[in-house]
Amino acid sequence: MGHMNDLARNWSRRQWFASAIATAAFAAPVALPRKVRVAVIGQDGHLAEILNPLPQLPDVEIVACCDYTDAALASLAKKKGLEKAKPFLDQEKMLDEIKPDVVAVVNDDGARAKAVLATLQRGIHCIAEKPLAITRTDLQKIKRVAKDSKGRLGMLVPLRYAAPFRALKQVVDSGEIGEVLLLGGQKSYKRGASSLWKNKRASYGSTMLWIGPHLIDLFYFTSQQKFTEAFCWQANVKDPSLGDRENVVGAVFRLANGGVAELRMDYLRPDSAPTHEDDRLRIAGTKGIVEYTAATGVTILSESGKPKRMETLPPAGQIFVDYLESIYNNKPATLTQDEIFHVSDAIQAAETSSRTGHPVKV
Repeated sequence: MGHMNDLARNWSRRQWFASAIATAAFAAPVALPRKVRVAVIGQDGHLAEILNPLPQLPDVEIVACCDYTDAALASLAKKKGLEKAKPFLDQEKMLDEIKPDVVAVVNDDGARAKAVLATLQRGIHCIAEKPLAITRTDLQKIKRVAKDSKGRLGMLVPLRYAAPFRALKQVVDSGEIGEVLLLGGQKSYKRGASSLWKNKRASYGSTMLWIGPHLIDLFYFTSQQKFTEAFCWQANVKDPSLGDRENVVGAVFRLANGGVAELRMDYLRPDSAPTHEDDRLRIAGTKGIVEYTAATGVTILSESGKPKRMETLPPAGQIFVDYLESIYNNKPATLTQDEIFHVSDAIQAAETSSRTGHPVKV
């Protein structure tokens, strides 16, 4: 624990993204054993996680892109890094004609499962926005296809690569706070009503499905405690401008060791707030507590000494770089396929609970 002392280092999520972009731009190049041809489907998710690391990946080229309307495709084709990408309006035509090595699926939530399935069924590696599917039926289809596909599945949950949350995992792994028994997380967003696809159930799914994966993945990443049961409430309260999109969400999860994880999410952050989001994570164990907020940084209170803050955080990672290195350089993946499916199962359990009013087994 030599990196910890009383000096504060505060990281907001926006600061981390800026740092990650800078890191990608100036980090040492990552060599792959051969040229890797990448295609992109859509632009409604974390497309920047694919495009920002390209300067660090000299062996990667975006060779094709697909979106579903002429206007959307024209917008996608203008993105930096897609200058040589052949445009398509039909994703299956693109897959069959171009035969890319990797496909990044970042379309809207409702269209995602079909694109993921089309990719994996052709034995092509696929890194997809979350959720993988907005229905349990489609998720089960993806799990069955992925099991037999030659393509490796990844999911864009970039917060587990952020310096503050890697620091929390480091503290838990050190044993300083003992066995994790309680996790608490928050994601508070500005309403962003201009993202119209998020206001329709068919293209958005729900706020639990869209935002929830970030927190649920952080819970699992930092604690390595599996989920066994979920109970969730979500609703749109007094904001008709958001259509079907829920602006308040609360959920609790039972952990395999008997502990509890609870999350709260909202689209209630005022426009006057200095950042678009406010992410928080608190982890309580049998010997202490570690938590992160942008205002306080990473702080630790344990039986081993006085309260302290981490001055030096672990280096941030890059999810796309990590994904490619796990495939082509045989490096251990920071995010495994088993983890992806467990997190996805937990999300679907919470989603089902919010519709039925009953707890649901994961």
